[in-house]
Amino acid sequence: MYRFISKAKLPTAHGEFDIHVFENDEGQEHIMLSVGLPSQTDALPIVRVHSECLTGDAFSSLKCDCGPQLNAAMKAIQAHGTGAILYLRQEGRGIGLTNKIRAYALQDQGHDTLEANLLLGLPADARTYEMCKDMLASVGVTQVALMTNNPNKINDLTKHGIDVVKRIPLVVGVNPHNQDYLDVKEEKMGHMIHSE
Repeated sequence: MYRFISKAKLPTAHGEFDIHVFENDEGQEHIMLSVGLPSQTDALPIVRVHSECLTGDAFSSLKCDCGPQLNAAMKAIQAHGTGAILYLRQEGRGIGLTNKIRAYALQDQGHDTLEANLLLGLPADARTYEMCKDMLASVGVTQVALMTNNPNKINDLTKHGIDVVKRIPLVVGVNPHNQDYLDVKEEKMGHMIHSE
């Protein structure tokens, strides 16, 4: 179970958010950026569940679409007026930064993102989403418009008691450096990238 620890205002290039910190008994931390929550209207909040990506979010890596997805979600939630980004500290689909860079080295040798993880003896995706319910419950959210291309997120959030009323596609940041990565997401991991 994750506990709310603290909250503050966070002005950003996309507008002001409330930044909330949550922590579990093992000291694992996750962040929620929210706008207009708890909501004073019947508007369905837009929610993005975003796994930490140092290379994409902070360093603007072109190997993935994470940075553009985070920025597009922040803009969309501000424009909508109510919603949240659950920023989960699950780097590299849950394998950690060091293993992610090891996987990058294998990708440099011609392996795709999925093959690289498996060659390292790691799962294709080690992320979990049980913390999302506690995080959203803290701002009174039980129903969401989920901004994702990943059907596993929809299934996992539903399994954990969050009502995903609709899906909002998030296809941004496509470039020649990440086209193969996106193809693997779609063809091998079932992501809905060209399904609209």
